Amino acid sequence: MKLSILMPVYNEARTIEVAVKRVLGVTYPVDFELVIVNDGSSDGTAEALAAIDDVRARVITHERNRGKGAAIRTAAESASGDYMIICDADLEYSPEEIPGLLAPVIAGEAEVVYGTRTFGSHSSFSFWYVMGNKFVTTFANVLFNCYISDLETCFKLMPLELYRRLDIKSAGFGMEAEATGKLLRMGYRPYEIPISYRARGREQGKKITAWDGIEALWIILRMRVGRRPAALTK
Repeated sequence: MKLSILMPVYNEARTIEVAVKRVLGVTYPVDFELVIVNDGSSDGTAEALAAIDDVRARVITHERNRGKGAAIRTAAESASGDYMIICDADLEYSPEEIPGLLAPVIAGEAEVVYGTRTFGSHSSFSFWYVMGNKFVTTFANVLFNCYISDLETCFKLMPLELYRRLDIKSAGFGMEAEATGKLLRMGYRPYEIPISYRARGREQGKKITAWDGIEALWIILRMRVGRRPAALTK
């Protein structure tokens, strides 16, 4: 088994070097590769990525910013693993916890695994950010008659071919809602593993906005009531 770690990057010059070092420094129970997509960064991120000298990592560049969803799509198209997981470069998530998400897959207990965040006063961006995430997740649970804990988590682990079949169209942060909505519609119920989380603030580069939450609600509704694409067969 081989794991492809997909890392979308946009203007993360302050954290990208440490993020890559931490991902590459983890002891994984399987072979792995790190596929980084520099999504049109203009802050020195490209220079930091050019200094990476590790055969396990490769960098793909978008000449202009196209959004997280588009960056992950590019990474998934280039990846060669059996499974994939998304790992942002902002250090809000801990790469060291990825092996824990692999455990139920290796044990044959799951195909799709989500890292469920625990929010606390020291780890949350704001009250409204946490409540917005809970509302979007609850909305999906009601529409799909399921119970997941964290729809918007970045740590989504699944077969690479399954992610490609989802054919994610959302270019921005809406890809999180689209991916989950399509998985739920196909009948997948993610196996959830608790993970740590440390949100950063606007001054540190936080990019998601309230509009992204509104977009997520619309995407989930569309995934539930819209015509079922041919690709969405389990």
